[in-house]
Amino acid sequence: MHLDKLPISADPERTAEINYSARESWRMLGIMAEFVEATERLASIRPAVSIFGSARTPADHAYYMLTEEIARKLSDAGFSVISGGGPGIMEAANKGAYFGKSPSVGLNIQLPHEQSGNAYQDISQTFQHFFARKVMFVKFAAAYVVMPGGFGTMDELFEALTLVQTGKIAHIPIILVGSKFWAGLADWVKNTLTGEGMISPDDINLIQIIDTPQEVVDAIFSHYEKRGFMPSIAEREIQLSL
Repeated sequence: MHLDKLPISADPERTAEINYSARESWRMLGIMAEFVEATERLASIRPAVSIFGSARTPADHAYYMLTEEIARKLSDAGFSVISGGGPGIMEAANKGAYFGKSPSVGLNIQLPHEQSGNAYQDISQTFQHFFARKVMFVKFAAAYVVMPGGFGTMDELFEALTLVQTGKIAHIPIILVGSKFWAGLADWVKNTLTGEGMISPDDINLIQIIDTPQEVVDAIFSHYEKRGFMPSIAEREIQLSL
């Protein structure tokens, strides 16, 4: 008997391929549901600021305490604060907002080594897919505040810069907190990326480097002093192409 004539069940590889294709189709529906659920859940949190930083920062670290203070000031100023919902800087951001006047939002992610959500979330939304979660960080943010962090933090930072640079989202403040930590990256962007023509000299102005909590709040208000915090109709249309 030829292999093609065998029942499907007698060909394990073919059976596995069919099962995978079916699971992939259902996965598309799951992704759609993830976007719909998150969008509806977060619809009321604007204006909001997304805060990023290392998951490895302990609670007694200066970066943790600085993040908590920034988040508290933003919350008291009327901004919901969005973080990744996990430990470290994410926890500090949620904690500061949780004890402030505005909602603390955690966008949690399911990981192979389970990330435990922190206890300071007024609104908690869990994602299976990183890309869906990243869209929500951008979609609802009037500003990005980027604390010291590792690969994940750099990923969020450069994605935001790319989206603003290419006009996929409105020009929002992208604030790096900690001049000492970010000095090397800032020099590389200015001297190497700009020097070799990889970015426009004007692109440097997409980043602000700030050291104190009140300066962070002031910089965000200054950016929006001539317009409201809510995205315009045109900006919302642009966001549909994220």
